Amino acid sequence: MTTGIASPEETPATAPLLTTPPPAGASHPLASLNAEGWETFNSLPNPGRKDEAWRFSTLKVTDLSGFTATAPASEALCSELLGRSRALEQTAGRMVFVNDALVARDLYSEELEKLGVIWKPLEQAAADHPELFAKHFMAHGAELGGAKYAALHKASVRTGTFLYVPANVSVELPIEIFHWLSGEGNSSFPHTLVIVGENSKVTLVDYFQSADAEEKNLAIGVNDLHVADGASLTYVCVQEWSATSHAFQINNTVVGKGASAKSLNVSLGSRYSRIESLSKLIGEGGRSDMLNVTVARGDQEFDSRTLQDHYSPGASSDLLYKNALDDHARTVFAGLIKVEEHAHRTDAYQKVRNLLLSDEAEANSAPGLEILADDVLCSHGATSGQVEPEELFYMLARGIDETTAQRLIVNGFLQEAVERLGNEAVEALIAERVAARFV
Repeated sequence: MTTGIASPEETPATAPLLTTPPPAGASHPLASLNAEGWETFNSLPNPGRKDEAWRFSTLKVTDLSGFTATAPASEALCSELLGRSRALEQTAGRMVFVNDALVARDLYSEELEKLGVIWKPLEQAAADHPELFAKHFMAHGAELGGAKYAALHKASVRTGTFLYVPANVSVELPIEIFHWLSGEGNSSFPHTLVIVGENSKVTLVDYFQSADAEEKNLAIGVNDLHVADGASLTYVCVQEWSATSHAFQINNTVVGKGASAKSLNVSLGSRYSRIESLSKLIGEGGRSDMLNVTVARGDQEFDSRTLQDHYSPGASSDLLYKNALDDHARTVFAGLIKVEEHAHRTDAYQKVRNLLLSDEAEANSAPGLEILADDVLCSHGATSGQVEPEELFYMLARGIDETTAQRLIVNGFLQEAVERLGNEAVEALIAERVAARFV
């Protein structure tokens, strides 16, 4: 049985997306959550042209007709993709999913398990640690316009990653997760739930890839990132879905007292991608760095919505989004810094920079502030510009071909955001993936 996603009888903004609920066995650990998600999904309206949260968006992408639930991949394909699931040379662990099914789970240090690190598929964690799971799974919803897609994710999610790092434990090497999707019209609902205990530290890298660059897929993912007091989390998302795919990603990060959360979205693939990123600073002295690098080519469209929400005094947040656009590509950014009452001494910044490599490329930026407290330091800004002719001429005059010159210019432009990670191995990996876009 497959999930039928119907062709709309009206415009994509008003037509129903699903005709039947996703199939789920009653014994599945996520079955009750699937049922809740389905009920919520049906109760919510579809995005409309008057919705401020969808301003500048191309609403025809809300038409999900043609996508179906994903069938299991063959053993041969899983084996092939497992071999392709290597990126960083040194890691602390690896999980590989193909068509929303776990193919491999490797935790390379028994010491981490002895220290209480829990590294399991999402559905197993729901069964084995119900209270911990229920407290953190989609606890903060979707506040930036994608509530209907978050509900569809909840109705359809079958598996994902659950990572719990107990208090006072440092995982020095990164942990990697690979999500593969195969089959024309297939859909995926990846979920990553990370809980970092007090004074602990971890780095996690999520990869999202299509097995076939020509197949059209649908991905609706959710991340729940919880960083307790004094803890540190670095999260990197590398999105390389096929050039015809549609992707929706909802990221929720909660930062405790004196904690630090760094998140970097690397947006390279898909025909259309919408990323909603919310960072809640609930503890005094917490810090959130929200970073993004995008390389948009052809007719790609990347739609980013962000919220830096300050609840406690003395916290800081810094958003830096870098977009490089070529051909007829299009980007949208709408971000808000919100300082709640009593969140005095907030220090928050928001900066968006667009590099236009073509006269036909289009960048839309709408940063904003909402301040309800005193004694704050907040600023925002957005700029768009083109490659300086002198810079390109300088490289061409020294025998560098135009494609290579463009790649070097883009890499230099994006470097400011990437180097904020403070991890040379991950930075080199991102530079390699960006360079591949110019081959």
